Amino acid sequence: MIRINDIIDKISEYDSDADLSIIDRAYIYSARVHEGQVRLSGEPYLSHPLEVAGILANMKLDPVSVVSGLLHDVIEDTRATPEEIRELFGPEVSHIVLGVTKLSSLPVSSSRARQAESIRRMILAMADDIRVILIKLADRLHNMRTLQYHLPGKRKEIAQETLDIYAPIAARLGIYWMKYELEEASFEYLQPDEYAKIESLVSKSRAERRKYIETVKGFIQKKMDEDKLKCEILGRNKTVYSIYQKMISQNLTFEEIYDITAFRIILATVPQCYEALGLVHSLWKPIDHKFKDYIGRPKPNMYQSLHTTVIGPFGERIEIQIRTWEMDKIANSGIAAHWSYKEGKRIDENISSKFAWIQNLVENQENFRDPAEFLENVRIDLFPDEVYVFTPRGEIKTLPRGATAIDFAYIIHTEVGNQCTGAKVNGRLIPLPYELETGDIVEIITSKSSHPSKDWLKFVKTVKARSKIRHWIKTQEKERSITLGREMCEKAFRKEKLNFNTLVKSEKMMDVVEHFGFKAVDDLIANVGYGKITPLQVVRKFTPKSEEEEEDNESIFNKLMGRVRKKKLKAGVLVKGVDDILIKFGKCCQPLPGDFIIGYITRGYGVTVHRTTCVNALRMNPERQIEVEWNQEANETYPVRIRIVSQDRVGLLADVVSNISKFGANILNAKTETRENKIVDSYFTIVVEDTTHLEKILSAVKKVKFVQDVKRIG
Repeated sequence: MIRINDIIDKISEYDSDADLSIIDRAYIYSARVHEGQVRLSGEPYLSHPLEVAGILANMKLDPVSVVSGLLHDVIEDTRATPEEIRELFGPEVSHIVLGVTKLSSLPVSSSRARQAESIRRMILAMADDIRVILIKLADRLHNMRTLQYHLPGKRKEIAQETLDIYAPIAARLGIYWMKYELEEASFEYLQPDEYAKIESLVSKSRAERRKYIETVKGFIQKKMDEDKLKCEILGRNKTVYSIYQKMISQNLTFEEIYDITAFRIILATVPQCYEALGLVHSLWKPIDHKFKDYIGRPKPNMYQSLHTTVIGPFGERIEIQIRTWEMDKIANSGIAAHWSYKEGKRIDENISSKFAWIQNLVENQENFRDPAEFLENVRIDLFPDEVYVFTPRGEIKTLPRGATAIDFAYIIHTEVGNQCTGAKVNGRLIPLPYELETGDIVEIITSKSSHPSKDWLKFVKTVKARSKIRHWIKTQEKERSITLGREMCEKAFRKEKLNFNTLVKSEKMMDVVEHFGFKAVDDLIANVGYGKITPLQVVRKFTPKSEEEEEDNESIFNKLMGRVRKKKLKAGVLVKGVDDILIKFGKCCQPLPGDFIIGYITRGYGVTVHRTTCVNALRMNPERQIEVEWNQEANETYPVRIRIVSQDRVGLLADVVSNISKFGANILNAKTETRENKIVDSYFTIVVEDTTHLEKILSAVKKVKFVQDVKRIG
């Protein structure tokens, strides 16, 4: 366990004017209030805030941040109060500690809703004070270092969240060393077999790789010395997780990956960087499309460097980064390298503008209340591989790779996006799904009579474009549904010799609106048009019938489903508050018990069940959404598609089939394709009971000799 004296010594080294007494007082206070508490490892709980404070000190953060790290759990886990923290340590520390606490104390029942709300609060906290998220990242990093003390299920849950959210946030803040450590730890817990396999392969070639690094460094150093360029050259192996990602994304075996080692050249000035780039390119042939100039166009997290890939001395690819010492410092520390919180000041305006993406993240997410949709869009926002394009006036706009002219139009203004009819790129008309590239000059053609198309949702990449398009469609659908709902109600009321247009203005109608849980009459009528409520249900509130008749008409789907109601209930899924409804499963995502699911009403076809992360489900109108849940008492099996990537060998298919069959899973369909490089893609449709059953099968297949990857698809 790190000692408080070690932390104080570190701070003294980089900030000789720091108030060290407040850190000592925070340590004593934290030790007192946490006394008697222990972690799952059996260590005193105090070890955790000390380690968090140590991480923050290693990042060279200000004393207020370190103090807040020591106290980050006291409000949540002890009898300490915000008022007491404020009185003892000042308003700044109190504000930060309270911000971190709010990220943990969530009164939400569903685990998915809880995760979504936690991330939402984290985004808001980043916009309010970056230090809150830095402490949360340090907290998560230490928790990942001690994750082995949790139960296996909890380990996977924490590791997945870390990989999805915390590692990308660390990357976007430019703290790459933390990103790599979080990714490595998450990968080790999520896919232990794959991690062990790649780690073993890397270890076997470590001695040979060290020799290779020294050889390449020698070539580069000699070239730099010839031109009297003083520099430092570093060589490092890529992380296990990044190697795995490359193997999967490019369908390569470990042996086929040549650029496992990357090199870095660090110099004094920017002109020297470009000079060194020219020398490297004169030494080895560059690969054109692999060159990136992040000095001329820095990343939003302030990262700057020249990236090039060349054909090395032995015919292999070599990745080389060239940067100054200052750039290297920023590349390692991100925002911490430009810290300006001393003496109670906030981040200066220059740094705030560099992190404008945080405010964009806040604005993009505030319209998404559905947890699954919110989490999906956060992931999109946190994984940007940017392209830089220009307006006709020469302004630079940053967009995620794969973005289209529609995305560009919505970045300019919502009305420009809504009225877009076409676009010109570099003076030529292009189809709207065309993917923009760095350097493109984009001109949007608009018309006041134009409006968004639902088809745009198939190719837009930015959250802003998607949310604005869906908002427009939702508004239009609501208007159509109000018109349809009004017609249906008028017809149903006439049958009962009642005047709907008169009754709709009555106090009785407001009582009916409240009964169905709405705030306005238009909302009730729209839901009749959507099909969530039948006009007969509304009429019955004005013409009370016998209990028997009420019971017959209670289901909201009587008219909606027609003959569908006579179909037999599929016992695997239950629709909240409704019985005897036809259930269909989305073929696009093939949900299994254990998946988070949502239902969508389809007129005349019952309810279609999708996984909450299904792309098709996210595109559907949320007004047609209905809550569904797995029936725990059901004993059914479900089809699911899996893809297996492996090297070809005799008996491969027999071994794979054997491992699937020994778990009692029936194979409905099988298809294999062998590529030129002897890599085999095998696609199976198998029948399983739930996600746990599937995980066991996938784990068994992964152990088959020469199998590289196994995953569920759809």
